[in-house]
Amino acid sequence: MIIYNAVIYSVDSVFTKYEAMAIKNGKILDLGNNEDILKNYSATESSDVKGKVVVPGIIDAHCHFVGYGLGLSQVNLISTSSFNEVLSRVVSFSNKNKVALDDTSPQTKETKNSDNGWIIGRGWDQNDWVEKKYPSNKELDSLFPNRPVLLTRVDGHAALVNSYALKMAGITAETKISGGEFIKSGNRLTGVLIDRAVDFVTAVIPPVNEEEMMQALLSAQDNCLAVGLTTVDDAGIMKSDVDLIDALQKSGKLKMRVYAMLRDSLANYDYFLKSGPLKTERLNVRSFKFYADGALGSRGACLFKDYSDKPGWKGFLLTPRTHFEKYAEILDKEGFQMNTHCIGDSAVNMVIGIYERYCNEKNNHRWRIEHSQIINDGDFKRFSLDIIPSVQPTHATSDMYWAGTRLGKERLENSYAHKKLLKESGILALGTDFPVEDISPFKTFYAAVARKDKKGLPANGFQIENALSREETLRGITIWAAYSNFEEHEKGSLEKGKLADFIVLDKDLMTCDINDVLKIKVLSTYINGEKVFSLNN
Repeated sequence: MIIYNAVIYSVDSVFTKYEAMAIKNGKILDLGNNEDILKNYSATESSDVKGKVVVPGIIDAHCHFVGYGLGLSQVNLISTSSFNEVLSRVVSFSNKNKVALDDTSPQTKETKNSDNGWIIGRGWDQNDWVEKKYPSNKELDSLFPNRPVLLTRVDGHAALVNSYALKMAGITAETKISGGEFIKSGNRLTGVLIDRAVDFVTAVIPPVNEEEMMQALLSAQDNCLAVGLTTVDDAGIMKSDVDLIDALQKSGKLKMRVYAMLRDSLANYDYFLKSGPLKTERLNVRSFKFYADGALGSRGACLFKDYSDKPGWKGFLLTPRTHFEKYAEILDKEGFQMNTHCIGDSAVNMVIGIYERYCNEKNNHRWRIEHSQIINDGDFKRFSLDIIPSVQPTHATSDMYWAGTRLGKERLENSYAHKKLLKESGILALGTDFPVEDISPFKTFYAAVARKDKKGLPANGFQIENALSREETLRGITIWAAYSNFEEHEKGSLEKGKLADFIVLDKDLMTCDINDVLKIKVLSTYINGEKVFSLNN
């Protein structure tokens, strides 16, 4: 195959631009000007892209591919402007999705006797409402007295459940929890659960069957390919998910490449610490995902000092320090990457201190701190090529309206500090954290460069001193993300011998007005030189 009459950003070490590219057996054979490539090679398929832009296939360095796919068949609560709108969407979803449970259903007895099983949704954020406080489940109880409801907050670190679900999970006002919280009003459970408290409820939800899971993955793939994603780093999945992804890829149904971060789970340890990392053509399983703390929006992030809007509260660690120390030693010996969710400055400080015992450029562990969101001023210099900050630029522009209220001015200046992190680490792995944020990498690009949200606010950019250049941002969603996955020699840039994963765009994201980046359309997406998405089809 030959692609010509293109503006090809190779994203190689010197950011070379080309006009044409020859591809054979799924890999790049050569790049150069139109004349040389067309003269030196003949192909069964040639594509004149008429001056359009070609960039490497985009790698989302941190997302939840499996969870996103499952969420496509659940209640979408993103961008709700009030709790009343949340309730309205849940009722509407319930009315449209009534199902009859038969005696062969794998549901629990309690669920069989309820009115059509679980209602599950995700995406609400009380910070977007006029009344910026956690809701109560009183209205849910009135609407669904005999049907369990779980509505997860946008960040995945809090949820609202009705009393029926609390009963199924065995949660009472006296239930104790470490690494989480049951929010109460007086002695009454409000139904709001924080971090580990949510696990009590998810543990009693019947598992999704294989057919539903397959459809979820394929639906997620369709949406990802349409926005130019060719590799997704799924941050926290189980062996059963890995097995299904592997089978779908080998069958040819799942074209998407997946870098899998295994969940911090005994079932995963029991299998993978014995079998070792797994690498196929499209699947790479060589890391484990840990959670040091929760999220800033639900005040679960672990801070050194009190929250500015909640005196006496610093958040908490989800797991004791000894847990991270134990598995850091194990993963160091077994050759697995350790990737840890850290939002708060105290969490970052603890984890980076553990990493430093094992990480140096000679070892080449490339252990990652996922989010690296709030950093103590003295900890920036501790990042390096072997301790990689994996960040999501749209978190900054989503959180900017209320983050200062949580943190105060001084701490905010060292939060979402992407340029400052880049100066110390040398690279940034960029992602979206979808479905927490939108899956579009162009929103990532815009947020990183302009430091604005989709409304174009604020006019001068949020903490603009931490904006990235366009070249840095493109590297962050391609070659630097590949490096964070140990895959920089096979993907992430368009160079001879590398995989022919690339996308064709209708606008030049490197030269167009920055506000037009959000309007960019992916015309086609290629994986292994195969066209897997076309806007016109």
